[in-house]
Amino acid sequence: MIRIESVTKRYPDGTVAVDRLSLEIPDGSVTVLVGPSGCGKTTTLRMINRMVELSEGRILLDGADITRQPVNTLRRSMGYVIQNAGLFQHRTIVDNIATVPRMLGWDRGRARTRAMDLMERVGLDAGLAKRYPYQLSGGQQQRVGVARALAADPPVLLMDEPFSAVDPIVRKTLQAELLRIQEELGKTIVFVTHDIDEAIRLGDMVAVMRTGGKLAQFAPPDELLSAPADEFVEDFLGAGRGVRRLSFFTSAGLELTTDPVVAVDASAAQIAERATDDVPYLLVTDADGRPLGWARAKDAVGGEGLDAAQLLSHGRPFEFGRDSLRDALDCAVLSPTGWAVAVDGDGRVVGVASQETIAGAIRDAHAERKGSADRKAAAGAPGGPGATGARRTAR
Repeated sequence: MIRIESVTKRYPDGTVAVDRLSLEIPDGSVTVLVGPSGCGKTTTLRMINRMVELSEGRILLDGADITRQPVNTLRRSMGYVIQNAGLFQHRTIVDNIATVPRMLGWDRGRARTRAMDLMERVGLDAGLAKRYPYQLSGGQQQRVGVARALAADPPVLLMDEPFSAVDPIVRKTLQAELLRIQEELGKTIVFVTHDIDEAIRLGDMVAVMRTGGKLAQFAPPDELLSAPADEFVEDFLGAGRGVRRLSFFTSAGLELTTDPVVAVDASAAQIAERATDDVPYLLVTDADGRPLGWARAKDAVGGEGLDAAQLLSHGRPFEFGRDSLRDALDCAVLSPTGWAVAVDGDGRVVGVASQETIAGAIRDAHAERKGSADRKAAAGAPGGPGATGARRTAR
């Protein structure tokens, strides 16, 4: 565990970058520091590995004061990932990744073997090993940066806006890759970002900091979205926090129907059976059950079968049970028919859901979550319901 106790960073000119910050960063979790520019996020991160020395307070790593161990030893026990990867341009990819193990005295063969294993883990093709950073895309370079930080198997990984310099599509892919790696390795990760969506997606705990280096709120993402500590936090989260909160509700209990689903090679009788008065559109699938698009039921009935070339787009489907109600709602809103298409892990249709059905599932999920919170508060919190929430707000 990393414990930050009343830490302040004051520069010689009197500027206070971090002001009496206290945090407990749990082992094996992703803790995200988020806030506006100038709020002390990066300074806090750099104080953890002593790239910046604190002015007051102390930081404990597994109970030991970090200032009481050699700074080089401390830094080598922590992986560090920054914007634009910070790679050595004159070294190959495999040698970039092997940098820290070589500094720790590993022989060249062992360090390179470790580097090649990590390339596979972060999703880099082994054929890139002998290339140089300038020969890689921005997303690939960031993967190299993550691999290099993991090379000596450090228990702590510090990440300073590592994905901010890549485009949104690559960024989302890298975020998913980080979550996959974290699920496998269980590192203690401290992640800095200015993007609240990134913080909500990645963080087990999120620390919202305000200008002047003060902590505004420290809470799990779901709690942060449902109960902002004050007006500053609420404004920083933005108007979309209710929609963001749907990311924590699974689609597993969503009621699906297969009534409008029909194969592209269906007979006229099968099409007529599906195209009832209550089904204005039919979802057409290929022979393997994967979605092709929507057909107007009135056009399909009495025709010469279903013409795949004339179909409306089925939009982006969601993976049933794995994706959230937010994903399902997004799919329904973007669909030309107002219906979301649910698929399994292999992309085969398992059913569809209307916006009305999804709205009902959202109401049920909110009610269930509230009921669960009330039961926990009544059972475990002195003073009855609401006491637990009060303690969380004060934390």
